[in-house]
Amino acid sequence: MKSKRLITLSLTLCASVVVGTAHAAWPERPITMIVAWGAGGGTDATARIIATLLEKELGQPVNVVNRTGGNGVVGHAAIAKAKPDGYTLGMLTVEIAMMRHQGLTKLTPADYTPLALMNVDPAAVSVSADSPYKTMGELMDAIKANPGKLKASGTGQGGIWHIALAGLLKNMKLDPASVPFIPSNGAAPAMLELAAGGIDIVPTSLPEARSMIDAGKARPLAVMADKREPLYPDVPTLKESIGSDWRIGVWRGIAGPKGLPDDVVSKMEAALDKVNHSQEFKDFMQKRGFGIGYASGTEYGAYMKKSMDDFGEVITAIGMERPAPN
Repeated sequence: MKSKRLITLSLTLCASVVVGTAHAAWPERPITMIVAWGAGGGTDATARIIATLLEKELGQPVNVVNRTGGNGVVGHAAIAKAKPDGYTLGMLTVEIAMMRHQGLTKLTPADYTPLALMNVDPAAVSVSADSPYKTMGELMDAIKANPGKLKASGTGQGGIWHIALAGLLKNMKLDPASVPFIPSNGAAPAMLELAAGGIDIVPTSLPEARSMIDAGKARPLAVMADKREPLYPDVPTLKESIGSDWRIGVWRGIAGPKGLPDDVVSKMEAALDKVNHSQEFKDFMQKRGFGIGYASGTEYGAYMKKSMDDFGEVITAIGMERPAPN
C-alpha cells in the first residue's frame, strides 16, 4: 500500500513538473513592433495598419514603437538584438540592404527571421511639367549628349533614390556621374525644387511624387519595375520605354530577431498572409498610393538577399562602398 502511494505521489509530481514547464501558446501578452523611422511617415503608417490588423488575428495588442536615428541603424539594430521570443518584432525597410555596403553597420538581412514582405514601391523618373523631355528615351539621349549638364535630387548622397538613378545609368552603359546628384532632405523638397527649375530629374516613387504630378507641376516618364503601376497606368516601364531591365524601389516587410521559435514563425506567417490579402489592408494601401508586394518567410529572405547584392554592385560602382564598422 505504501509503495502504491509513493508511485501515485511520484506521478503527480512529474505531472506538475510537465505542466509547470510547458510553454503557453504564443502570444499570451502584447507584442512590440519596432519601426526605425519617425511617426507620420510612410513606413510608420504602413506598420500601424499592419499592427492593427494583426491584433485581430493574434488576439493581443501590437504596439508600434518608433526607434529612430543613425539613418535607420538604431531601429534595425533594436529589432536584431531583441530577445527571440516573438514579443519584439519590427518592420525592416530597404535600407537594411544598403547599410553594410555604406559602412554604417554590420547588420545584414541574415541577422533576422524574415516573416513577410508587405510593400514594394518602385522608383520612377520624373521631370518638371515644363521639361522639354516628354519620354524616357528623349531624357536618356540628352544625358548621353550632355554628360554633367542635367542634375538630379531626391534623397541624401548614397540614398535609395540616388542609387536608383546611378544603377539605371550603369545599366545603360553610362557613367553614373553623368548626372550629378544634389543631396536633399527627401523627395518632397526635391520635387519642389524640380518644379522651380533648380534641378532636372527626381528619381523617386510615384506615391512620393503624387502631389506634384496631380498638381500638374511634374511629369513621370517611366517606372523602374517589371509592370506599370496602378496609380499611373499610362506611365511605361523602363523596359517599354528604353529597353532597360533595371528594377529597383523601396520595400518594407515584417521580421523578428534571428532564431524565432518555429511556432511563432508559422503563426506570424499565417497572420501576415491574412493581413496582406484583407480588403482593409488593400484599401488602406491603395488610398495612399502604396504598392502591395507580398512574399512569405524564406521567399522574403531571398528577396532581401538579392536586394542587398544589387545595392552592393551599384554602391561600389558609384564609389560609395565603405568597410563595415568593427
